[in-house]
Amino acid sequence: MTTDHQIETHIPRLRRYARALTGDTNRADDLVQDTLERAWTKFTLWRRGSDLRAWLFSIMHNVHINQLDYRARRKEEPMPDEPLEIAVAGHHERQLEVRDLASALAQLPTEYREVLLLVGLEELKYEEVAKVLNIPIGTVMSRLARGRERLRLVLSGTAQTALRRVK
Repeated sequence: MTTDHQIETHIPRLRRYARALTGDTNRADDLVQDTLERAWTKFTLWRRGSDLRAWLFSIMHNVHINQLDYRARRKEEPMPDEPLEIAVAGHHERQLEVRDLASALAQLPTEYREVLLLVGLEELKYEEVAKVLNIPIGTVMSRLARGRERLRLVLSGTAQTALRRVK
């Protein structure tokens, strides 16, 4: 299998994760393109036998963080918020549920959203998520639990707007 083909097989997953992560189709496409460019130029750094998908998600995570840092320094004019578009075949009720889920995910802090998407959508193992995000596995489990709880609260309409005080 060629290098190009190995990487190309993961493009749909990279696109899906990028769209869910950024909430913007154009920024997601840019993120995928930048990720693929870096992956192809740095492919010699990938260790044969390791999980290529996790390696690609690590690259995407790092590129995304770099882009966020760059945007924060650049002070861009914010684009209007558009809901995440997810193709859903079939029933109107299901489309509304997906729209509500996308909206709820967008309200979560980035660190929770990343872990939820990598575990729930991309079906990575906790160890893989820890490598992708360069955080300890305990942090992955903690963010996943907190993210799920916060997502549940947002979807039920009982999300707290104030921070909890910890003693």
